[in-house]
Amino acid sequence: MSKHCGHMSMDWEAAIGHYLDYLALERGLSRNTLAAYERDLRDYALFAAGGAGGEGDDPVASVLEYLRHLQAQGRSAATLARRLAALRSFFGYQEDLAGAGPDPTRHLSSPRLARPLPRVLTVEQVEAMLAACRLSDPVGLRDRAILELLYATGLRVSELVALTVDDWDTTPPRLRCRGKGDKERLIPVGQAAVQAVEHFLAAGRGRLGACAAKPSGALFVNRRGRPLTRQSVWKLVKKHAAAAGIATLVTPHTLRHSFATHLLENGADLRAVQEMLGHSDISTTQIYTHVSRARLKAVYDRAHPRA
Repeated sequence: MSKHCGHMSMDWEAAIGHYLDYLALERGLSRNTLAAYERDLRDYALFAAGGAGGEGDDPVASVLEYLRHLQAQGRSAATLARRLAALRSFFGYQEDLAGAGPDPTRHLSSPRLARPLPRVLTVEQVEAMLAACRLSDPVGLRDRAILELLYATGLRVSELVALTVDDWDTTPPRLRCRGKGDKERLIPVGQAAVQAVEHFLAAGRGRLGACAAKPSGALFVNRRGRPLTRQSVWKLVKKHAAAAGIATLVTPHTLRHSFATHLLENGADLRAVQEMLGHSDISTTQIYTHVSRARLKAVYDRAHPRA
């Protein structure tokens, strides 16, 4: 695929390939993040290669026309911002490291986004989900351990499915986790989650992997003894939320949001929560202080006779 993008003659296939190699090897981005970059960049490459930009050799106009094209398709401001961020990163790499022309996105501003507050469960809803797990079979033991661990640690679902048995340490109770950019962190684990995971390891995990030809080192496995996928964790969280009578959408990330919000509501230090969540920027963690204030106001409005 070859096309002029502004003054720069671009072999898109090669350029995107080199850039993805750089993201993987130098910046250590995850497979899912790399796939997202590739999708966004290939979408722009197809647009540019088709001549749809209609802007000659003006690179800035080409990018602007692409954003107008997305807007005309009804894409959200969040999608436009993500696509522009991918292009900005790509063209910055081309300028700085690949010796190409000036970055055409340098002076373009991202769409302003209204950041919605994360959905958070009540403590009672979390307890109802945990109680919905059947502890009489290995799958129920596994699901209870997963839900307890998600709520006790704030793990991302990708981090959860990547856990191995060796990542579990009970002296003192803590979990070794590899997060975004392959950064490792140690997260303390509460007693309820420790008991649930230990119960699963003692009475459930071996039964799930009994038929596997080759034992897996994953902490959480399916009925065939293979590592769980992100999709399977999403499904089990949704199943137990429905069993608990929760009408709203509940995902593994909802438990992460609930973990952080409940900690802050009970006096936890913001920096400590940031470290446990694996956020590189504390401004990302601060969203949970807004959630706590919003929940506090809702309680006040319901409870005070003159609210």
